[in-house]
Amino acid sequence: MAGVLAGCGGPGDSGDVTIKLVAADYGDSAANSSKKYWAEVVKGFEKENPDINVEVTVHSWNDVDREVKEMVKKGEAPDLAQIGAYADYAAQDKLYEADELLSIATQADFMAPLAQAGEVNRIQYGMPFASSTRLLFYNTKLFKDANLTPPRSWGELQSAAKALKARGVKIPYALPLGPEEAPAETLMWMLSGGGGYTDNVGSYDIDSKQNAKTFAWLRDELVGKGLTGPKAPGKMNRAEAFAAFSRGEVGMLNGHPTLMKMAAKKGVKFGMVPAPGVNGKAQATMGVADWMMAFKQNGHRKEAGKFLDYVYSKKNVLEFSNEYDILPVTTSASEAMAKDRGHTELGKFLKELPTSQLYPVGKTSWAQVSASIKRNIGRTVDKDADPSMILGQIQNKASTAENAE
Repeated sequence: MAGVLAGCGGPGDSGDVTIKLVAADYGDSAANSSKKYWAEVVKGFEKENPDINVEVTVHSWNDVDREVKEMVKKGEAPDLAQIGAYADYAAQDKLYEADELLSIATQADFMAPLAQAGEVNRIQYGMPFASSTRLLFYNTKLFKDANLTPPRSWGELQSAAKALKARGVKIPYALPLGPEEAPAETLMWMLSGGGGYTDNVGSYDIDSKQNAKTFAWLRDELVGKGLTGPKAPGKMNRAEAFAAFSRGEVGMLNGHPTLMKMAAKKGVKFGMVPAPGVNGKAQATMGVADWMMAFKQNGHRKEAGKFLDYVYSKKNVLEFSNEYDILPVTTSASEAMAKDRGHTELGKFLKELPTSQLYPVGKTSWAQVSASIKRNIGRTVDKDADPSMILGQIQNKASTAENAE
């Protein structure tokens, strides 16, 4: 999916400036392509700002990061890019700081966890554009048949999984630690155990005591007791787990809003609750975000900033979020959505956003660390594995990558 949306103004007009945005496509067909969303945004902006033209190129998620990388490499950086990661460009001093671009009101409106995740050395370069959190999904029919209630703690989750296994459920709890999205499942469990990827000052803390205890519990109390299905978690990918849940073969798993549509389409009834923690609801769930950034190369700071203030208006953020069933990144739009959709299924994800924790995406080392987690984390729950040792190996690689920045 690639297409250019040219602004309405005449490019040769005196004093006109053209800014270029490369954006990702959130649609799954031509009918709901992001091209339509951006066309409306550009139309409204240019009406208010006739001296600024905006050209938007939309690419699929498979291509957009690579396209921007190639443009930057050729010395043809776009003015704005809405893609998956910003830290490498910030480290190369190619990006404007957010406060050089946005009005104070716009910058202050970002949800705090998302704004903080957009920082490198406490300076915000990445502006969150779309966000999501995770909840524990459970199959309501399987739970009803086994006379179960949704789990609120690890102990309750294990008890439910045992009951489901006794009734012949193929995968009582799906634990996808395969390479597709292992960092997500890993972080959700770390957070529910009181740990995380980093400590309070932002340094990698992958082999913390809390994290080691979490994976020892998974090894002994879920995987070791045969509660995660016949396939080793290290070989189970998220897409496979989601598909199995949508076939009614999974009792419980961690999921994001996309799974709601997948399950509903297949007629699977489900419920969603916050992630269980050691002794009750986890203190935080995992959040994710996609990013907007502004490149310095063309010198269009003022024009890009004016466009971004318009993009992040409550109206536009709400329209985008409602169109694609994702969470708003601003407080004003979140509050408006909560009033309108607070009691809907999406509203449950929205409630978890203010306390969510994201990947340490502000670190340029994160890509290497993430790859190491994908390769190795599944081994922590193998029979006779030593989670502390494996987490220590990942930590050592993370420290080396961090020190090399």
